Amino acid sequence: MGREVYKFRRLPTVGRYVVHTVFRARYLFQQAVRVASLFYPTIMSLSKEEDTAVEMERVSSSDLDAEKAHATDHAERLSELADPDAGKSPEERAAIDRKLMRKVDLWLIPWLCLLYLLSFLDRSNIGNARLAGMEEDLDMGGHDYNNALTIFFISYALAEPITNVLLKRLTPRVFFTSIILLWGLIMTLMGLVTNYAGLLACRWFLGLAEAGLFPGVNYYLSCWYKRSELGMRAAVFFSAAALAGSFGGLLAAAIAQMEGVGGKAGWAWIFIIEGLATMFVGCFCWWMVFDWPATARFLTEEDRLRLRRRLAADNQSSTAEEYDKRHVIAALKDWKCWGYAFIYMGNLCPLYAFSLFLPTILAGMGYQGTHAQLLSVPPYAVAATCTIAVGWIADRTRQRGLCNMVTATVAAVGFCMLLGTQNPTIQYAGTFLGAAGIYPTIPNTLSWASNNIEGIYKRGVIIGIVVGWGNLNGVVSSNIYIKGEKPKYYTGHGTVLAYLVVCLLGGTIFMYTMLRAENKRRLSGKRDNMHAGKSADDIWVAGDNRPDFIYTL
Repeated sequence: MGREVYKFRRLPTVGRYVVHTVFRARYLFQQAVRVASLFYPTIMSLSKEEDTAVEMERVSSSDLDAEKAHATDHAERLSELADPDAGKSPEERAAIDRKLMRKVDLWLIPWLCLLYLLSFLDRSNIGNARLAGMEEDLDMGGHDYNNALTIFFISYALAEPITNVLLKRLTPRVFFTSIILLWGLIMTLMGLVTNYAGLLACRWFLGLAEAGLFPGVNYYLSCWYKRSELGMRAAVFFSAAALAGSFGGLLAAAIAQMEGVGGKAGWAWIFIIEGLATMFVGCFCWWMVFDWPATARFLTEEDRLRLRRRLAADNQSSTAEEYDKRHVIAALKDWKCWGYAFIYMGNLCPLYAFSLFLPTILAGMGYQGTHAQLLSVPPYAVAATCTIAVGWIADRTRQRGLCNMVTATVAAVGFCMLLGTQNPTIQYAGTFLGAAGIYPTIPNTLSWASNNIEGIYKRGVIIGIVVGWGNLNGVVSSNIYIKGEKPKYYTGHGTVLAYLVVCLLGGTIFMYTMLRAENKRRLSGKRDNMHAGKSADDIWVAGDNRPDFIYTL
């Protein structure tokens, strides 16, 4: 580059240097949050009418005893909660509801996005540290860098299944505050390591600490929003992962200039500054995370009642559901579980490969140092925009499968461009298509699975299998970009392309075709007698395997 964006010279003291860098980073993030908050009310309300229509379509009239039992239970639950809007017209109720959800959105979503941004930033900044000379300073060679990536995903996958149990026992405020302070401390200590073994230890414990955030936030949001409202929120929340990539590139470019300050290398300061920033945010989690709707301090007593009533009304088919091993068996026997696992696997490996190795890929194109760091920013900005756009389109059209087909195809074209040419301009354009296709598919797939699994325990088991299996494939993504193949990286690009084909052909198209065929059978009445002679309890356990349940395509 001719003149680099960040250039710091003649700093009088280390303290002033660090403070100046942190305040620059904080200013950039404040502007991003301020702009994003302007769009939350509009974005979140765009798909409300479509959500309501789909819920009406799914809860079609039925004489099944199980549905009658649920309706009775639903009426009893609502009668236990006072109605603060009794006597108001439907139009007045709708206006109050929109105002309430705007308030909930603006209090919850930006803060949770910040937490996930920090999480993704801290797990992937090792790619930026690599460009800043980490491997040379720690005397790493061969597959050492890949091993440092792999060990994170092993501990992450092992800890993930138990994290929601801890969240329920500790409450969200205690749980989220604890894990963010813990991983911020680990990230800071990573900047103090002096050898490869120390780096491996920090990456292992970082995986343990971060494992609870993604599943925890998804469960937490389900306690505040109706099922039909989760799609857009999931897209906005996950867009923080893309923002972390762009934010991380800018921040790393600035911090890497601190080479030699305090006797530490630039890559070490990347870990230290970002770790301290995470701990700083973690201190505010105690006041910014609210446990449950019934105790939310930012809501009035009337708003708390309204929120509890709308959630009770939404949970007709899954309220007061007690644990039954039949739900677990039904989940394991459900072909949709494994179909969604293939879709998620086919996209999560490319996601981690992209986020961990984009700086390396750019370096292979001939870009070095700060130039490579800054060039990683625009693809992530496009990814964040596309993630929210696809979430909005999928909610409006109710065609989540078709959206996945488009995004997976776009990503595959991008990696074909990376694999098929050594022209840096074409390759750089390919990174835009790769990011635009990979990132939107993750929240869209999880929303698609949630929409088509009936029963809270069955849904929980299936989502756990899908997410857990997907994260295990992070081990694969950590080992496919081999240093000796630079700059072509045939193994890396080829493996990502193969995973995207699995996502598209082995998962999305197969799932879409099967669900569409099943919907036709149910709508034509061919499934009306599928539960003839069964008890109401057996029909209730069947969940989405009922003739009146219409799948989202």
